[in-house]
Amino acid sequence: MQELMVRTVGRGRNVSINDAESPLGWLKARGLVDARQFEAGERLRGDYEMAAMGPRVTMRWSARVDGGGSGCEPDPSGAQIAAKRRFDEAMASAGRGLGDVLWRVICANEGLPAAEKALGWPARAGRLVLTLALDRLADHYQLI
Repeated sequence: MQELMVRTVGRGRNVSINDAESPLGWLKARGLVDARQFEAGERLRGDYEMAAMGPRVTMRWSARVDGGGSGCEPDPSGAQIAAKRRFDEAMASAGRGLGDVLWRVICANEGLPAAEKALGWPARAGRLVLTLALDRLADHYQLI
């Protein structure tokens, strides 16, 4: 049975998330990563998703009608820019060689076997490296 979790995101919106759908959630459900590591990974994924949000797709009513602007130019919000900065800082804090596995498993939702194969690592080496990377992230986020 898969467990649906309700989380608050953004401006108080509640969403249902199936933790079994993400590789990190799968690892946590089996006790292969602890709560601190999981929280660090979720923070990184949240910043990645916020930073990767595309431009607005609705009409900007404040756009000029005299041809001075089409109203379709990408307009990254302050929250999007701040999330990109936080994501970059967190990845840098993980250190060289650890960002690859973080991005593949947490941001791209690749399973560990696929990430290990893509990175040219031996089987079952990914979990050890991922847990080290998550520990560094947790230190960066000052999680206890």
